[in-house]
Amino acid sequence: MDYKKIVATEIHRHTGEHLSVEQITNLLENPKHSGYGDVAFPAFSLSKVFRKAPQAIASELAEKIENDYIEKVEPVGPYLNIFLNKEAVSRDVLHEIASQKDTFGDLAIGNNQNIPIDMSSPNIAKPISMGHLRSTVIGNALANIVEKVGFHPVKINHLGDWGTQFGKLIVGYKKWGSEVEVRKNPIAELLKLYVRFHEEAESNLDLEDEARAWFKKLEDGDQEAQNLWEWFRNESLKEFMKIYEMLDITFDSFNGEAFYNDKMGEVVELLEAKNLLTSDQGATIVDLEEYGLNPALIKKKDGATLYITRDLAAAIYRQRTYNFAQSLYVVGNEQSNHFKQLKAVLKELGLEWAENMHHIPFGLITQGGKKLSTRKGKIILLEEVLNEATELAIEQINEKNPTLENKEEVAKQVGIGAVVFHDLKNDRLNNFDFVLKEVVQFEGETGPYVQYTNARALSILRKASKELDLDAELSLSDDYAWDTIKLINSFPDVILHAYEKFEPSVIAKYSLQLSQSFNKYYGNSRILQDDEELNARLVLVKATTIILQESLRLLGVKAPEKM
Repeated sequence: MDYKKIVATEIHRHTGEHLSVEQITNLLENPKHSGYGDVAFPAFSLSKVFRKAPQAIASELAEKIENDYIEKVEPVGPYLNIFLNKEAVSRDVLHEIASQKDTFGDLAIGNNQNIPIDMSSPNIAKPISMGHLRSTVIGNALANIVEKVGFHPVKINHLGDWGTQFGKLIVGYKKWGSEVEVRKNPIAELLKLYVRFHEEAESNLDLEDEARAWFKKLEDGDQEAQNLWEWFRNESLKEFMKIYEMLDITFDSFNGEAFYNDKMGEVVELLEAKNLLTSDQGATIVDLEEYGLNPALIKKKDGATLYITRDLAAAIYRQRTYNFAQSLYVVGNEQSNHFKQLKAVLKELGLEWAENMHHIPFGLITQGGKKLSTRKGKIILLEEVLNEATELAIEQINEKNPTLENKEEVAKQVGIGAVVFHDLKNDRLNNFDFVLKEVVQFEGETGPYVQYTNARALSILRKASKELDLDAELSLSDDYAWDTIKLINSFPDVILHAYEKFEPSVIAKYSLQLSQSFNKYYGNSRILQDDEELNARLVLVKATTIILQESLRLLGVKAPEKM
């Protein structure tokens, strides 16, 4: 229910055509304190039109405005403070949510058009670390959000299964590796070899040349290099799938960098046809000076391709395959320049759809304020973090509800959900330090707090053991119920804002706010008191569970019924 539009229409009725309903709606503010009403209109914008002080305009409007959804109007200086009719609004909001259920907040923006989302994208032969968490869970949440507003998301795990690191890995394996050890524990052993390569390369510069040579062999189809590459890739994927299963995240495509090997020739041909390629010290580049960018390096002097060559091929392939409305790249902030170059080269090719490609950057997860680095071996394994989070959840469940059924399953939902929620409640561009014990708490601004609020609300409904009558009068007038009803009603706006900003934290923060509001309501109201408002109160409890569960689902977090 868009009560702001109702207010704007009423103001428009008394101010003529000087401001449209839409303009007035955009001017409306949410007062910081409920004592100032539910909506405030600043009269400054009408001052020049009516040649009056905004205070006088506010006073005059206060006397004219009258509507079934408006309880009272108070002019305070240049502001018109509007108090909505609690009973009328609560009745309509509760009816709407009770009938629409989890489709409440669905928006018909996308017309089922495709949005490929490039996300997660771990490197083969390296473990999935905490450093991969952000791209994975932000990408998954964005997929859910764009689907909620009517698009068809295509989740692409653009595996790092190509590049010079394979040359390094092959050199490391041939010099210090053992087939028996690698088969026994593939990822851990390959990581050791990768780390050792970088340690040895600091004093032996020839190793980098050897690695480049082996990668060139791999690009040229050398059988030994190809066999090792396939082995490393297959073993890695098995390990990755365990983590994705824990997170309950699926993908529509695992086409990684290697998939585009046979598609890069066309990119080079397109660039040549447009006379965009020039030579610089033996390397092949596209000059991007007019965009204020460094040249895009298409081929090194030894003929080896780079990330951007493959990303150009990938962008063209995705446009042809999915005819996308938008294409999202959920990749760290440090790659911003790369994506600017990518779009600039596509624009130089005359491909206007490049405008619909968006880099979705994010900050770092740090430990003790320091960046995590695979190269130096300073990594926190994501699987270990998720397992430890589950153990911490079990400890708290044993403390608070030792007889809970399906304890282990609930602990997984709570522990893993806590890690995901903590990531997503942070504005994605911000760096944040990760301390697991603070994340898996049932109190405070955490995922378990939202899950617990939902479980508490469901427990109230079970205790009431009453069939809800949605055709009955659903009006409520107390202040605590009102705050919760207003928040519930704002859910479609929250969804729209999260989509427009590609920002899942909008939903995470909203779910915390709604949980806090509901817990205040629970603490100050006798919800189960048998009177004429009991049914309406229970419908409000049910509406809260619907919105909390849908918020958690959009974030990729489970909502256990009991905790």
